[in-house]
Amino acid sequence: MTADWVTANQRLLAAEITLIEARLRRHLGLLGEDDPELREAQRTRADAAAELRGQAALDAVERHFRLGPFERGVLVLTAADQLDARIGALCSLANGGAHDRPTFALALAALDGAHWSALTPDAPLRAWPLLEVGDGRLTEAPLRIEERVLHHLLGVSELDRRLCPFVRPVQAPTVPLPETLATVVGEVREAWAPPRRGPAPAVVLHGPEPRDIAAVVAIAADGLPVYALDATDLPADAADRDTLARLWTREAGLDGALLVVDCHGADAPERRAVAAWAARVTVPVVIAAPDPMPVPRAAVQIPVRRPPRAEQRALWRSVLDGSGAPGEGLSRCIDETTTQFDMGYTDIVELAEDVTSAPQTVWDLCRTRSRSQLGDLAQHIEPRARWAHLRLPAGQSSILRDIAAEVRGRAKVHHQWGFAQESARGLGVSALFAGPSGTGKTLAAEVIAADLGLDLYRIDLSAVVSKYIGETEKNLRAVFDAAEKGGAVLLFDEADALFGKRTEVRDSHDRYANIEVSYLLQRMESYRGLAILTTNMRSAVDPAFLRRLRFVVNFPFPDAAQRADIWRGVFPAEVPTNGLDPHTLARLSVTGASIRNIALHAAFLAADRDEPVTMTHVLHAARNEYAKLDRPLTEVEAGGWT
Repeated sequence: MTADWVTANQRLLAAEITLIEARLRRHLGLLGEDDPELREAQRTRADAAAELRGQAALDAVERHFRLGPFERGVLVLTAADQLDARIGALCSLANGGAHDRPTFALALAALDGAHWSALTPDAPLRAWPLLEVGDGRLTEAPLRIEERVLHHLLGVSELDRRLCPFVRPVQAPTVPLPETLATVVGEVREAWAPPRRGPAPAVVLHGPEPRDIAAVVAIAADGLPVYALDATDLPADAADRDTLARLWTREAGLDGALLVVDCHGADAPERRAVAAWAARVTVPVVIAAPDPMPVPRAAVQIPVRRPPRAEQRALWRSVLDGSGAPGEGLSRCIDETTTQFDMGYTDIVELAEDVTSAPQTVWDLCRTRSRSQLGDLAQHIEPRARWAHLRLPAGQSSILRDIAAEVRGRAKVHHQWGFAQESARGLGVSALFAGPSGTGKTLAAEVIAADLGLDLYRIDLSAVVSKYIGETEKNLRAVFDAAEKGGAVLLFDEADALFGKRTEVRDSHDRYANIEVSYLLQRMESYRGLAILTTNMRSAVDPAFLRRLRFVVNFPFPDAAQRADIWRGVFPAEVPTNGLDPHTLARLSVTGASIRNIALHAAFLAADRDEPVTMTHVLHAARNEYAKLDRPLTEVEAGGWT
């Protein structure tokens, strides 16, 4: 609104107040029925209305809240009481000196078109509410215009302070939306476009990126204010929710504001509360949810997907234009990044502000941003190990490098060479690492993650699997949905907890157990990152499941030569040693993990005595490790060490 409009609007409101004052004076017998002062007030109002370009705030309130002439008059009377001291003196005279505020009794007696129904709780004046009723008898209680309504009548746009703890403003984005999101903007506008009967439908925008949804609504609002409310902040008490619904309905009626209720972090009861709350709000409202969500009022369900890779690449190039990054290197990094990371529009726009001249920062920023998505769903493992740390037979090492190469080369094979156009299924990379505990399965996953520059998350399948029908899929879905954005390496431990021999279907639990397995395999096949299953017993895994995995790597118990190789590299170069013989140490028939435990314990023993690590220290540490494993340390393994 312009300054000219505000001035003209306030001039018209002042004329309305002058006219109300004249009617009060007429009621009190201070003016005649056809007094010139009354006629002058009517002319002043007409002139002010003629000068106003656009709709007056008072007229907009009358239209939106469907006020009759009498209700409009009551609203002006209560506004006049706050803006003109002379009104208070007239009210005091009318109230016999009891107080100097307007009352319904005074309004019923002094204003034209008076009717009792305007006083009821469900009538517009009290329902929204536009005014407050003080203590005492209904007709004699003092009336006061709501402060937010008064400000609006004066042309001042200011959010009601009672809403401030619940909602936050949403700024319209300055970077043009990708085509995928721009299409949703049109669908939202169409859902609310006239002609329609009854209240505007609630619009449920479901998708993985709540901030992208908010950006869509901000654009669809076309300049109107937009606010966001977290579903978790909705009051728990039903009466408080009802009050919030009324306050928001009034806010939307005053300024045309739109509300986005974000249900992405809400549980089932909180979503039901949002749905019930939305039914109480008769103005346009948007519900942002990860999935379609039923609402007990007319609702339009619209999916909001992340922009496809081509649009993500175009957006990255657009927002990084002029960043100073080398053109060819930046372009290649964007191609690799958009293949690995599935970022939303808002993420890309924000991350682009932090990109330096080094193209690699694009990858690093996306990796950091997506890391927070998994939260407590999985254990983050910092991938520090490198290929040199692995001690495996050549065949297994070759397969592991093939896995890394396949993840690294997906951009070229799937998109440049067109494999992704054939089918979306089977584009994920899945592997099973099978072997005894301590043979390097987790270490291998760490090496691959480090080589790819990705995060590694460990998920214990034995904890994910639930005896309750449907809970396992829910848990798995939460993991994959959170990891999807960053394409992290997911390490599912204890795969045999879920991938045992497929059961014969005897009851509903057997059927759902097989459904859980199928669901995990389906998500692994479509997951754009690398998903690794581990098991200590390959024989316990159903062969039918093995056929659906891209790679199977067997981690054997290390032989003497491999154990000697592990012993050669187990102590860091900084550790002082004396007389350690890898071939003698290799007689200890243990896994690589146990070798690392023994070496670490031996180092602590030597450090405590301020000595270099010797065979004596290792022998002491080996005895402790064997005791932990509940195995005897034989003479064959440890004889003749010292």
